[in-house]
Amino acid sequence: MLPSGSILCLLSIFLCPWVLCYAQSDSGSPVIQIRLAGNKKKHYEGRVEVLYNGVWGTVCDDDFSISAAHVVCRELGFMDAEAWFPSAKYGKGEGYIWLDNVHCTGAEKSLAQCPSNGFGVSDCKHSEDVGVACSPRRIPGFKFTQKGNSDEGAMVHVEDVRIRATYSHRKRIPITDGFLEVKEGGKWRQICNEDWTGMNSRVICGMFGFPGEKRVNLRPYNAVNLLNVLFLLHLLRLLADRRKKNYWGFSVNCTGNEADLSDCKVGREIQMKGNLTCDKGMPVVVSCVPGRTFAPSVSAGFRKAYRVEQPLVRLRGGAMIGEGRVEVLKNGEWGTVCDDNWNVNAATVVCRELGFGSAKEALTDARLGQGIGPVHMNEVQCSGFEKSLTECRFNRDALGCSHEEDAAVKCHVPDMGFNNRIRLSGGRNPYEGRVEVLTHRNGSLVWGTVCSDSWGTMEAMVVCRQLGLGFANHAFQETHYWQGDSSADAVVMSGVRCSGTELTLDQCLHHGKHVSCPKGGGRFAAGVSCTQSKKAFQKMHDCCFTGEQLLERVKKKKSLKGRAGLYQSVALCRSPPDVCVPAAPDLVLNAQLVEQTTYLEDRPMYVLQCALEEKCLSKSADKADPSSYRRLLRFSSQIQNNGQTDFRPRAGHQSWVWHECHRHYHSMEVFTHYDLLSLNGTKVAEGHKASFCLEDTYCDEGIQKRYECANFGAQGISVGCSDTYRHDIDCQWIDITDLKPGDYLFQVKTNPQILIPRQSVCSCCKLFWLFNFISLLPGRDKPQLRGGRVRLHQQHHEVPLALRRPEDMDVQLPHR
Repeated sequence: MLPSGSILCLLSIFLCPWVLCYAQSDSGSPVIQIRLAGNKKKHYEGRVEVLYNGVWGTVCDDDFSISAAHVVCRELGFMDAEAWFPSAKYGKGEGYIWLDNVHCTGAEKSLAQCPSNGFGVSDCKHSEDVGVACSPRRIPGFKFTQKGNSDEGAMVHVEDVRIRATYSHRKRIPITDGFLEVKEGGKWRQICNEDWTGMNSRVICGMFGFPGEKRVNLRPYNAVNLLNVLFLLHLLRLLADRRKKNYWGFSVNCTGNEADLSDCKVGREIQMKGNLTCDKGMPVVVSCVPGRTFAPSVSAGFRKAYRVEQPLVRLRGGAMIGEGRVEVLKNGEWGTVCDDNWNVNAATVVCRELGFGSAKEALTDARLGQGIGPVHMNEVQCSGFEKSLTECRFNRDALGCSHEEDAAVKCHVPDMGFNNRIRLSGGRNPYEGRVEVLTHRNGSLVWGTVCSDSWGTMEAMVVCRQLGLGFANHAFQETHYWQGDSSADAVVMSGVRCSGTELTLDQCLHHGKHVSCPKGGGRFAAGVSCTQSKKAFQKMHDCCFTGEQLLERVKKKKSLKGRAGLYQSVALCRSPPDVCVPAAPDLVLNAQLVEQTTYLEDRPMYVLQCALEEKCLSKSADKADPSSYRRLLRFSSQIQNNGQTDFRPRAGHQSWVWHECHRHYHSMEVFTHYDLLSLNGTKVAEGHKASFCLEDTYCDEGIQKRYECANFGAQGISVGCSDTYRHDIDCQWIDITDLKPGDYLFQVKTNPQILIPRQSVCSCCKLFWLFNFISLLPGRDKPQLRGGRVRLHQQHHEVPLALRRPEDMDVQLPHR
């Protein structure tokens, strides 16, 4: 008698020849495998592909839902799904479209258990292939049913991966050498080295934050050379473990450019005989090369992995170590990379070039802020093995690209244990509180506080980065309202001054062992407030944009091919948009506007009384004759917010100051510095604009103004908006009456005291203008400017300066 499954197959051949036969599990549902494929940017997302009857195919997006996405992700060993994407977001698949009109409740164990049209029954095209984005968190104790056949293309699925250091390497940070172990079914297992390759080691090192691998030194693992008793004991333990069934029973096939082990294919199944395992080899041992930032010092007995050279690539605007907007140096000028065709292969090249591991994610749509200057590269295509991004193929023509399409990366970085040496105590939530550091005192490790003298936003930014909590919101010099650990009240660090680029607080300048804190600790201990919690960082995907924002971004692309489904997917996102990305403002000065609007004006004192009261003139004006004139260097200033969150004043409404002359409240005493410098850098004159009112003077198309100076309304600068101070308003000048004709530098610094955290620590924070002015030219009755150039400090950007009279200017600026 034929089995029931065979009878069904025979019936389907006669009745429905277009329906394919399938094997069934004990529960009656077909036996399938699932993988995530396509142009994915993270190992836990991609196009859904199903292995059925030995052939891979796709799933149509008709009637697909977040419940079906949950089933897919859990079948792959992830906790759940974060989003799903229609319309072949991850590229079009090939071959069969196995499933269509899939209806899942979310409780199914397999996608095959969900009702559908049946395998192979579909009216879809591959332009409708569905994709999912899973949570990166693994299901504890999950055991994936591996299939040992690399031809099928099944991916590696394990709960976790680690490098277990040998006894002699356990105290070294980071861990670069050791046994490779995978966690499956809640147990750690070793991998047999029978079919292990260098490409496999390259992938492992990359996912642990190392740019390269090296040949393994097997002497510490060889019994002949282990003369030390401790090593012998360690070997005996290892041999005992080898006799147990603690080996993972499969080999691994990596090409070398995968970002994670889960992107590699499962190789052949390794046969286990009795209690002996891996009888033809030994456990896999990997040895990784750390990047220059994380390489142990020469004094620690290691050679430096890289020579210190001027990098051609850098990251800007990231909240964490190893992430940021990609910028490249060309002809002495930094520029950005357009996100057309940007993928994880290109991102990995950037990460490894900078001394990090492989890329965790390739970001598009200026997710880590907009840059300034030119767009140097477009349509970048990398294999993943290039030594530098400049070796990849790319289009030098950036036509159609704007800074709204700036590419960014998030790299794997080594576990340095930075967050174990610092903590926040007493706060209302995990991302605020009194700063407490772990330090050596009298031969032991003790927790203590940080003196708040000189404590500011730069120091807070380093603390938040070290803890993995994003950007800094505030730096507090008094923390009496936070009850920290009483055993950590003693001050153990003082005189802290950071540049903002340090990886840890103890890398900043400080007093060392000679602590000096006149105010003492207690209520004057340093504190911080950071932007986001660690949990929020797991919610980083396209749902971070509202539907309108995302649609607008898609519309601005040169081509909508393959992107049509992006807007539809937003409504399917279950994560709130305000917890997607750690955010900070990024203020950029419009250098071209300064160039176009600068001029000299002689103005009588009798019309400058309001400016005199607000101390907007130099000191000599206090004794000047009312009928005399003051010589003013006038210009317009426009500050654009290209960051990810609004720029808001630090002070609350109750602290704002009413200015009678301007008839509005000023929310910031210091927002921009205007200085004149001699050619040797000495300040010879300065703008005396003591305070500012911040508002959205102009916004990009589609963005609504939110802030205004009128009445007692909210003040700030929205993302995509700019605050403009016209050249013809009071105090928008530098009084140069007391200066002699000659050559000077004009310097503009925005947010000079960094009272408000910003996304880029040194992004266009200064602008220099070299100019010459002459008191009187023959036949002219007004002072004139001559020559000059504008230079954006730290951006290597120079443009010629064309000076003109105010009545000749054709720059149209909105009035405040």
